[in-house]
Amino acid sequence: MVTDYAPIYALVQQIPKGKVTTYGRIAVCLNLASPRMVGRALHLNPDSEGTPCHRVVASNGRLAPSYAFGGLGEQARKLAAEGVQIKQNRVILRNHLWEPGLL
Repeated sequence: MVTDYAPIYALVQQIPKGKVTTYGRIAVCLNLASPRMVGRALHLNPDSEGTPCHRVVASNGRLAPSYAFGGLGEQARKLAAEGVQIKQNRVILRNHLWEPGLL
């Protein structure tokens, strides 16, 4: 089990404002066994200001129902403030998806 979440946080810190990526894309980029590892790391994120975990969504664009820093409504608010389009609690991925590269 991964206990060093630093690579996950470092990658999430690269997501530009107005863009999102998915738990799965981060997992693939970092060669992790599961997107759930990414979700766990973000839920435990000690620095929500420095690591913008609100920019990580499900593979279908769905926002996190249990977003750790204020709930789904707060995640939606933060993304909307950055210009991200959301419809029915899903980011319109074709307009806002960011593809992570290797660190």
